[in-house]
Amino acid sequence: MSIPIIDSHIHLWNEAEAPSHNWYAPDSPLATRHSISEYREATSSSASQLSGFVYIEADRKNDDSKDWSEPLNELAWMRRIIEGTPQEGEGHTADNAKLCLGIIPWAPLASGLPKLKEYIATVEEQAGEAAWAKVKGFRYLLQDKPNKTGLTEDFIDGLKLLGEKGWVFDAGVDQHRRGRVQLEELVEIIDRAHDGVEDEDKKVVFIINHLCKPDLTIVSQTDPSFIAWRSAMFTLGKCRRTYMKLSGLFEEMPDSLKTQSAEQIFSAILPWLAVVIAAFGPERIMFGSNWPVCEVGVGEEAWKKWHKIVDMMCDMAGLSQEDQTMIWSGTAKKAYNLEG
Repeated sequence: MSIPIIDSHIHLWNEAEAPSHNWYAPDSPLATRHSISEYREATSSSASQLSGFVYIEADRKNDDSKDWSEPLNELAWMRRIIEGTPQEGEGHTADNAKLCLGIIPWAPLASGLPKLKEYIATVEEQAGEAAWAKVKGFRYLLQDKPNKTGLTEDFIDGLKLLGEKGWVFDAGVDQHRRGRVQLEELVEIIDRAHDGVEDEDKKVVFIINHLCKPDLTIVSQTDPSFIAWRSAMFTLGKCRRTYMKLSGLFEEMPDSLKTQSAEQIFSAILPWLAVVIAAFGPERIMFGSNWPVCEVGVGEEAWKKWHKIVDMMCDMAGLSQEDQTMIWSGTAKKAYNLEG
C-alpha cells in the first residue's frame, strides 16, 4: 500500500524577490527561482504519493515593529499560489494550488501584543479568504536572535495568544552554531507558554524545526554536544503539544558526507535518528524536506535522497504501517490541523 506524503517544511520564492531574504547572496544556488514547478521536478520520484506541502516563511528581511513590507510581500506570493493566480514567470499554475495544504507566515512575536495583533489583523485583511483559511500558525526564527529573545514577557504573551486562537508556533533554534543555550531556552519557552493556561486545547502547539539543528560534524556519541542535544530531545519529548520535524539535517553535515549515498548518510546519522524516534515516537514526528535549502551541497537529488533516508529509518525501527503513515503524513495533518 502506498503511504501518502505531506512535506511539512518547504520554502518557495520567485527570482525577482530572492534578494528580499536575509540569507540572500548573488552567487548562492538559492538566488534563482524556486517555485512549485521546480519543487514538482524535485519530488517527481514520489509524485503519486505526494498529497501536498506546508509552506514555511523563508526569512524575508524585516524590522520587527516597523517594517513588515517584505513578509507581507511573501504573503501576497503565498496568496497567488493558493488562489492559482500566478504572475508571468512565477513557476506555478492554477492546478498547483491544491498542493499547498497550509502556510506559516512570519509574525513579530518579539514586538509585544499590540503590534502582534495589528500584524495578524493585517495578514487576515491582505490574505484573502482562501489563503487566510490556510494560515495554520506563524514562525519567528530564534536561531539568529540574541539569547533570551524568546523568554521576554512580550514573546511569551504572543505565544499564548497563538494558542488561544488555535495557531501553532514553528520553532527554529540552532544548537550547531549557538550551542546548548538554544536548547535550554526552548524548553523554558514551552514551559512558560503553557504555564497558567488551564484549557489544554488553548496551549500553543510547538512544531520544532530540523531536530534543533544538531552538530552532525561530530563523530563520537560521547561528545558533549551530542550528550546535550540527546538530553534536550528527551526533555522536549516530554513536553505537551510539542512535535518534531524530521528535516533539515543535510545542512548540519560536513560537506564530505552530503555527497555520499543515502545508505552511507543514514549510517552516519543513525544515532540522532534513533534518539528522536525514542524521545518523540512516530505520532509526534513529521517528515519535512526543507526544500530547496536541502539541495545546497547535495544537488537536485536531495529531496529523493532524504526521502530514502527516512524510509530506511522507518524500516530499521521496525515501524508498523500505521506508525509510518504518521511520520509521512499523519502527524503533519494532526499538528497543523490540515484538511483532507
